[in-house]
Amino acid sequence: MDLLDKDLVSIQEVRSLLKTAHEAQKKLATLNQTQIDRIVKAIADAGYEHAERLAKLANEETGFGLWQDKVIKNVFGSKGIFEAIKDEKTVGILAEDRVNKTMDIGVPVGVIAGVIPSTNPTSTVMYKAQIALKGGNAIVFSPHPGAKNAILETVKVISAAAEKAGMPKGAISTITVPTMEATKELMTNRYTCLILATGGSAMVKAAYSSGTPAIGVGAGNGPAFIDKSADVHLAVKRILDSKTFDNGTICASEQSIIVEKCMEEKVTTELKVQGAYMLNTEESDQLAHFILRPNGSMNPAIVGKSVEHIAKLAGLTQVPASACVLVARESKVGHLAPYSREKLAPILALYVEDSVEAVLEKSIEILHFEGSGHTFSMHANDEELVKRFSVRIPASRILINTPGALGGIGATTNLFPALTLGCGAVGGSSSSNNIGPLDVINIKRVAYGTKELEEIRKETPSGSSCCSDQISEATLDAIVKKIMQQLI
Repeated sequence: MDLLDKDLVSIQEVRSLLKTAHEAQKKLATLNQTQIDRIVKAIADAGYEHAERLAKLANEETGFGLWQDKVIKNVFGSKGIFEAIKDEKTVGILAEDRVNKTMDIGVPVGVIAGVIPSTNPTSTVMYKAQIALKGGNAIVFSPHPGAKNAILETVKVISAAAEKAGMPKGAISTITVPTMEATKELMTNRYTCLILATGGSAMVKAAYSSGTPAIGVGAGNGPAFIDKSADVHLAVKRILDSKTFDNGTICASEQSIIVEKCMEEKVTTELKVQGAYMLNTEESDQLAHFILRPNGSMNPAIVGKSVEHIAKLAGLTQVPASACVLVARESKVGHLAPYSREKLAPILALYVEDSVEAVLEKSIEILHFEGSGHTFSMHANDEELVKRFSVRIPASRILINTPGALGGIGATTNLFPALTLGCGAVGGSSSSNNIGPLDVINIKRVAYGTKELEEIRKETPSGSSCCSDQISEATLDAIVKKIMQQLI
């Protein structure tokens, strides 16, 4: 099959999948909450049952990360997500306020396009399928070509289980001939009502440029600040736990450590004790050439790879086999400073600043350059300092005393469990939420009338007229205030 034929085949496949999904979704929309929840539970149970097999399949196909950690992600993406959403009301009447005479009704958006990355392929399929179906939506997946087989197998497992639980056939499906043209068709087709985009920045931009409503996430490039008030041993442990989990493939994982000058020796000593390897200037320059490709994007050769593999690739002969993370000193931020960028691998930058204020400014600079709106980690036991940073840091998730990768997705924190992390307007995203079922439904508001026009007129301050052009500013303010009080 030549390239042109492959594109045509993939486009036609997408159109067929979407038409089937559209019909299936119309049937889903007739189901009640109990029936929907039965389907979602079946997806979670199937994902959990096959967690290890699918983790190994993803690891073998992509070469990214550790299969043991991918099992944990699959358990999180199946059972963990279900436990968080199982009691949510998403279809039919969600809430009724008899006092204010209003009612909220959940409405599915329709057919969702689910773009799946190669870094977290199987767990992301489980997660997106659950939140989509929980809202009564159908979903068609666009798999990353580098993880196609693992994604197709995951879709096969969960869709078979969901159909046995009452899901209309075709409500969960995936492209089997993935091409850029197929993904473009999926995003722009009239049957697609919403895009859930997880992947590189180019993919997310394409989703937002498609003309279809989209929820996308930008790059993660979270700094981690270790303050004087922190338990340094625990702080370093948590950062290394996070950065080594699945070899750093979760976008909320820390990308740099920032400390004051007075903390430099204490932190670097602790890093060495816990297995990090501090690169010297020559080694740092040597590795820097392998972090980015010539076009400025992350080098896939290091993504999700072990320290041993990366050291061999870069010719770093002095790195011991026991090293768990590579740490390089950095002072600059920008395109010419590779360590200031997102690195989905066990590589960290270390910034040393003269003061807490300088740490804050450097953190803001890093996030504004790359990672705006995503995640920031802080290790501190000074509550006022936490508040000071939280107010100013341009991130949607401010994580305190926890591993960034697992805290950001809600595994070690009480944030909503999710594998799509919104970055808000500052990060070019339509939402700052950890995306869940309520983000993929619309809510109709029913409101009964509670007063007549005559009543509103009676409430107007005496001596004034709604038709007069002589109303004073003070009177106008009073009218607005009264009306707003009634509406609240």
